[in-house]
Amino acid sequence: MAWVAGRFSRVEPRRRARAFVLGLLAELPRKNCWTIAEHAGDTSPAGMQHLLSRASWDADRVRDDVRDFVVEHLGDEDVVLVVDETGDLKKGTASVGVQRQYTGTAGRIENSQVAVYLVYSSSAGHAAIDRRLYIPRSWTQDPDRCRAAGIPEDLSFATKPALATEMVAQALDAGVPAAWVTGDEVYGGDPHLSAELESRQIGYVLAVSRKRPIPTRAGVFPAGVLAHCLPKKAWQQLSAGDGAKGHRLYDWAQVEIDSPSDSTGHRSLLVRRNQRTGELAFYRCYSACPVPLTALVKVAGRRWTIEETFQSAKGLTGLDEHQVRRWTSWHRWTTLAMLAHAFLVVTAAIEGITTAAPPGLAPLTCGEIQRLFAAFVAQRARGLAHRLSWSHWRRRHQARARTSHHQRQTAQRS
Repeated sequence: MAWVAGRFSRVEPRRRARAFVLGLLAELPRKNCWTIAEHAGDTSPAGMQHLLSRASWDADRVRDDVRDFVVEHLGDEDVVLVVDETGDLKKGTASVGVQRQYTGTAGRIENSQVAVYLVYSSSAGHAAIDRRLYIPRSWTQDPDRCRAAGIPEDLSFATKPALATEMVAQALDAGVPAAWVTGDEVYGGDPHLSAELESRQIGYVLAVSRKRPIPTRAGVFPAGVLAHCLPKKAWQQLSAGDGAKGHRLYDWAQVEIDSPSDSTGHRSLLVRRNQRTGELAFYRCYSACPVPLTALVKVAGRRWTIEETFQSAKGLTGLDEHQVRRWTSWHRWTTLAMLAHAFLVVTAAIEGITTAAPPGLAPLTCGEIQRLFAAFVAQRARGLAHRLSWSHWRRRHQARARTSHHQRQTAQRS
């Protein structure tokens, strides 16, 4: 918390933010302002709600501190920035940015919020260092709806690749050391992201569809056609990194891309083949200097670290459990969840460097560190009076909500 303490102008919100982060790290069945406030010893969730909505502090500056914290402890010469989006399923229509849209969380079109994240991935660990909430065009074309959700008036519609480009550029401008960027087809199909990276001479391995036209010296062909024309000796078995069950082994091949005469750097198409099913995946690659195939494969394999980050941050620090509706509250919750998760990742990295696991024991993971931290630090002993007080508070709130709901239904019928 010392990294972000200076972002709070008063001691009260600083202390409450610490209690909030402890709540995110605690083993609560659900994490929202009610459960976190009860865990902190408050008499109602009003203080935590005030922290997320009206208290004076800048979530973007705390985000910058989280980024610096992660870079200082996880930085090495093999850093990859990974971009991807994730969705949070919602039931209503009032939460900022919500609409029926595709989300990979559900694997289909659902009523959800979608946000794009930037993950800092190194050999020591990986954690989110930036976030952008995706605001659909249906929202930006409705000023009243945006105003009701607290969206800044100057915010205009931006695609997910545009949000990713903005985050990557901001991180690089802030001095984040990174040699590569990777992402899935949503970002590989956008020309602006790749152009921004090439202008900075930052390498990338971005997934593209099998229909993507690829210029070669023999002509322009879809990526899928080029893959089927490759001779058997063009394929090499290489590991894309360690998985839960060992090395992720695939067959890989590389096709040189014909670059414009006035451009610099080296471009190629990377093809991945599943050894069991034969399924193909394609990546458009760029590097300022020639690199071996093994280097591109290693970067492509880092893309999975953002999925691991989403799973860990949602499961351990409540990244997706927010029950907030407005722009400011969403950014504050998300930033504090990122801070809590970064603490776990950095602690795991430090433990892995300084303390070797005894024989017969696996290394400490983020999940195990969270359980130990919750037991020894975040756990708060509360008396019976505190538990009963919160039970009464919840029941009073539920009774008021039920009465209001019945009154609305009666008014609608009449």
